[in-house]
Amino acid sequence: MKTLIALTLAGLFACGTAFAADTKAADTKAADTKMTPQQEKMTSCNAEATGKTGDERKAFMKTCLSAKPEKKESKMAMCNKKTAGMKADERAKAQSECMKG
Repeated sequence: MKTLIALTLAGLFACGTAFAADTKAADTKAADTKMTPQQEKMTSCNAEATGKTGDERKAFMKTCLSAKPEKKESKMAMCNKKTAGMKADERAKAQSECMKG
C-alpha cells in the first residue's frame, strides 16, 4: 500500500513539473513570436476602422488591407528629374554631383 501511494505521489510530482515546463515554454514562445507584416497591417487597419460598422467597415478593411505601400523613388530617378533639360556635359556633371550627395 505504501508503495502504491509513493508511486502515485511520484507520478503526480513528475506530471506537475512537466506541466509547469510546458507552460513556461509556451509563454516564452509566445513572447518570442513577432507579428508578420500582414498581421501588423491588420492591426493598423483595425485601429483606423474604429467607429465603422457593417458594410462600411467591410469596405474600408478591404481597401485598407489591399493597399500597396508607396514605393520610394530611387536616387537615380530623382537625379534624372533634377537634370532634365540640361545639355550633355552640364547634365553629366550635375548627375555626378547629385548621385554623390
